[in-house]
This record gives sequence, structure tokens and C-alpha cells, in this order.
Amino acid sequence: MAEQQLRFRGTVIRGFGRGSKELGCPTANLDVNSFPWLDNCAIGVYYGWASVPAARPGAVLPAVVSVGYNPHYGNTTKTLEVHIMDEFESDFYDSVLNLVLVGYIRPMEKYDSLDALIAAIDADKAFAADKLAGDAWAELKADAFFSATDESDGWQEANPDEPVFAAPPATAAETSS
Repeated sequence: MAEQQLRFRGTVIRGFGRGSKELGCPTANLDVNSFPWLDNCAIGVYYGWASVPAARPGAVLPAVVSVGYNPHYGNTTKTLEVHIMDEFESDFYDSVLNLVLVGYIRPMEKYDSLDALIAAIDADKAFAADKLAGDAWAELKADAFFSATDESDGWQEANPDEPVFAAPPATAAETSS
């Protein structure tokens, strides 16, 4: 299990609307201003576990998470975008999302084409699925943190003075060779 974990709990907000439409990778967005300590978090792609109790009670699902500026699109606003690696019947805007990041995949990159970005996202999802497979995560997935439906219910946050994932582990590309 991961030595370092970063917990988020927030209400899902509308993003740029590109995840599903352009990338085939729907995302649930959280307001980065709700997490001032996020400034200590390395920009990049992470993996972890997520739940949306209002949409799927009891389910704790693998997730790939983008924290940063999405250089392919030239964003100037930092975003926190969560791709839950499962299907949902409908959108769950305004629902509480519980998220625990357990690992870092890679830094953000600007790609030469949309197809190259989609290929990188697909590789991120495969890497996360591999890392999150198995029973080693059973204790974390059973954590009561994932069942909260209110932002203030059991809220935990990082220490704003300590770096978060400041020294990321090897990237997916480095570990696949």
C-alpha cells in the first residue's frame, strides 16, 4: 500500500466539458480553491481511489487524476480533474466526491496531437489499473472516508506547510521498460 496518501473531499463542479466529448474520458472536477495546500502538490497525473456515494453508494472505484494546467489546451487555470474508471448512468454534478491519491504517474505534457494526448491518457489508465489491482488496497477501500456524503463529514486535509508528492516515484514510462 502507498506510504503517502492525499485525501480530498469536495463537491463536483462543471469543468471545461472536454473529457467526455473530445477525449472519451469523462472527468469529475473539484474546485482547486477548496484545497489551498494543493499548491504543494506536484503538477501531473496521479492514481488513487474515488467514491461518489450519492451516485453509487458503497462503491470505491479506481481513478486517474489530473492536477495542473493541461498544457495541451494552454489552460492558465489550475484544475483538479478526476476520471473514475467505471461507467455512471448519469452526471453527478453537485454531489460529494471522496478521493484518495496514492501514487504519481507522470508530469503534465503538451502533445503534438489530440490522438497523442488520448494515447497518453489510455496509458495512464492502464498503469493505474495495474497498480490498483489486487487485494492490497482492501483496507483503504473499506475506510469510512469513502462513505461520507457531506463535505464536512470527517474531512481530512494535508498539512499546508509540507510538500505533497514532492518527489514523485518513477513514471509509467520509466517502469514499463
